[in-house]
Amino acid sequence: MPDAPVIRGDDPASFAHSVFAERHPALIRKVQDATPYGPEQRRALDELLRNTLHGTVEPPADDKWWDTWNARRHAGRSWFSLPFLAAESCFYRQLLCAVGYFGPGPWQGVDPFRPFKLAELDTPEAAAELAALGPLSHEPLQDQLKALLHGSLWGNRADLGFRIQTAEETSAAASSPLVADDSGSLLSLLTDDDPGSGVRTLCLVADNAGRELIPDLLLIDHLLTHGHFDRAVLHLKPYPYFVSDATTADTLDAVRHLVSAKTDAGGRLYAALRDDRLTLRAHPFSCAPLPYAAMPPDLHDDFASADLTLMKGDLNYRRLVGDHLWPPTTPFTEVTSYFPGPVAALRTLKSDVITGLTPETETALVTAEGQAWRTSGTRALIQLKV
Repeated sequence: MPDAPVIRGDDPASFAHSVFAERHPALIRKVQDATPYGPEQRRALDELLRNTLHGTVEPPADDKWWDTWNARRHAGRSWFSLPFLAAESCFYRQLLCAVGYFGPGPWQGVDPFRPFKLAELDTPEAAAELAALGPLSHEPLQDQLKALLHGSLWGNRADLGFRIQTAEETSAAASSPLVADDSGSLLSLLTDDDPGSGVRTLCLVADNAGRELIPDLLLIDHLLTHGHFDRAVLHLKPYPYFVSDATTADTLDAVRHLVSAKTDAGGRLYAALRDDRLTLRAHPFSCAPLPYAAMPPDLHDDFASADLTLMKGDLNYRRLVGDHLWPPTTPFTEVTSYFPGPVAALRTLKSDVITGLTPETETALVTAEGQAWRTSGTRALIQLKV
């Protein structure tokens, strides 16, 4: 393995620096505008903003999260000097503390990002996407699965202003070159329903709620309905995280949305939850400031018991391969060799980390776009380690 530096935000020209210097201040203002927090919460958010821009990490003495994940070691350091993954995780933990999410008090358990998540479901674009399910159901099953797989992949663009593609655009995206594409091998694994293989389990590690979670759920429904898997485990965040990351409450909102839209998938997913063919997991490690290589034994065993794990989105990719400035041609299979079973990444590119490119692909991307392709959200990949 090459010696790749950990991504940090101390370079003012870096993407990581821009997240703390530009995106987080804008996010704090959005949170303040979206919910009528009282003076105490608003002052705490203002202080968090000042602290992250000009101060150092100051963990609350009574918040055990910092001890559980050994994050208190970052105390007293500039936010920009921390590893980017750890810095972002600590920031979102501090934001939840600032608004009183962990209580006690009247704001305990109130998701500061919920208004943004719900707004994504109540749009003409979301309605158009569901309307496209009717025509899709008349296509051959293999074509349906390909469309749903690419819908799940490109749905990641809904996160934080990346517009999800409509159903009509999905086919165009599916036919466009990805920076890495193991979809052929992945489709074979998804449909390997040999009766002699026993009970087949799919793990899907969700990323964002709202309009991204809908195609993830539709993909799960298809795989269960057509017998490719006997059960599915949907891994979620135990509490709000990285603005739009999906929680159990967000998943129920999405299923209810599918039911209220009178889709067949909505009713099937509701029933699958009730009879445990679709199981929800919310492991504390899902909100840890650490890569999956540091996962605890019980989560390791959960993934090891699955026939396939699908990792959705940019954050899960960063945690899967390690948030390093790898040479882009570093093999994906090498950086994920620790993972206990077959794992596939479905990701639109919105951060610097990347592995598994051919030299020709890297050269073409850099020639055409410089380094913008890494973070623009206009490129995507499907990578598989078996």
